[in-house]
Amino acid sequence: MALPAVIGVDIGTSSSKGVLVALDGTLLRSAVRAHTVARPAPGHVEMAADVWWTEFVSLVRELTADGEADVRAVGVSGMGPCVLLTDADDVPLRPAILYGVDTRATEQIDRLEHRLGADEIRARCGSGLSSQAAGAKIAWVADEEPELFARARRLYMPSSWLVRKLTGSYVLDHHSASQTTPLYDTVARSWYAPWAGLICPDLELPPLRWSGEAAGTVTAEAARLTGLPAGVPVITGTVDAWAEALSVGAHTVGDLMLMYGTTMFLIHTVPGLLTAPALWSTVGALPGTRNLAGGMATSGAVTAWLRELTGAPDYADLLREAEASGPGANGLLMLPYFAGERTPVMDPQARGVIAGLTLSHTRGDLYRAALEATAYGVRHNIEAIEAVGGDIRRVVAVGGGTQGRLWTQVVSDVTGRPQEVRTTSIGASYGGALLAARLLGDASVDAWNPVQETVVPQPGTAARYEELYGLYRDLYPASADVVHALAAHQNR
Repeated sequence: MALPAVIGVDIGTSSSKGVLVALDGTLLRSAVRAHTVARPAPGHVEMAADVWWTEFVSLVRELTADGEADVRAVGVSGMGPCVLLTDADDVPLRPAILYGVDTRATEQIDRLEHRLGADEIRARCGSGLSSQAAGAKIAWVADEEPELFARARRLYMPSSWLVRKLTGSYVLDHHSASQTTPLYDTVARSWYAPWAGLICPDLELPPLRWSGEAAGTVTAEAARLTGLPAGVPVITGTVDAWAEALSVGAHTVGDLMLMYGTTMFLIHTVPGLLTAPALWSTVGALPGTRNLAGGMATSGAVTAWLRELTGAPDYADLLREAEASGPGANGLLMLPYFAGERTPVMDPQARGVIAGLTLSHTRGDLYRAALEATAYGVRHNIEAIEAVGGDIRRVVAVGGGTQGRLWTQVVSDVTGRPQEVRTTSIGASYGGALLAARLLGDASVDAWNPVQETVVPQPGTAARYEELYGLYRDLYPASADVVHALAAHQNR
């Protein structure tokens, strides 16, 4: 007899991941499809929507190949906020413009701030305009590709695109909508017609639902393509970081999730609307929740770059060498702004800096400096959250970077905060599966994914890292003029 199960699939920046999960939370099978983004111009980061659906079908086929599971529901999530524009027949008009790592819309941000008012935007939308704002990127398409934009009728993100292909439903979750600044009113929790009419008057903005609500059921055609049973429900889905937070239970007031991935993401759950110029205020994935969020433009992207640059050694070898380097990386200090920086720096023209290099430094020192740079960035974000009234009571870590322990240990040492690590850290795909299971009945995250360990700060590192963190904070303003000039050369 086939085992009742759910499927969760997440479309990420560097890969798509799928999981098959029993209704008690047991991970039965997982699969991954690696992909790359396109960078057609400086500051432009894109991906074709065909990749999302092709990889979804491939993942589901692999997960269900043995026929031993009876799939009862499907969960979806994906990177975001993204801008995929289609015509009225759902034909994509161009590759999707990705989230805050794409920094193209600086002129549109300036224009919209001047016209609408920065304070007014933040009061209504929760967040100011930044590289994370999907609405500004829609305005970029209107300005730079007007003939294409004239044919645009619908807006999708990875999760909502999968929902459309699976069920035929055109919907978007409230959380993803709250990152389309300035199109969504976070107070009213609805599209804001006056500003939407200004930026994209001919777009049919999708009806809104909460992430865990059913968007529809698998159609006969989608069942033929994927092998899923026709008629099983599909959740509305959400942005990957929020699904990841759900996968580890980090969604109650006072929680802070740290997502260790290609980028580092932080989500703090707050009791009410809380805004800050250098952070993002959003509605949550679950009804009634609100978040204050931050995101670094790189984290795992820098460690992967260093690995390729030094001959592609095993990550285990790099971690051993970095651990041997010790706190402070033998006097190296890195700014991890290799793709600009999001919060709280909010500078798309920032660039990476490695300070203190000598001929005696090793690969392990560089790798350690990269891990520590991420930790300093996390601390900077935490301080920004608390400066505007955030009350962080618990930190939960998730994502591929939690494996190997060193990275999470460095972050705890730099921030002085313990981090919970749960049994399953596969992330957003597991969170999507959890939401799918909740369509069928009660599914508790504590039963599905109990705490495995708590990483605590090591005695003796606080003073050393306090000094280095001060230098880290000094290095950006000291080098900003130079790196901005270099960024201008790169953008020519």
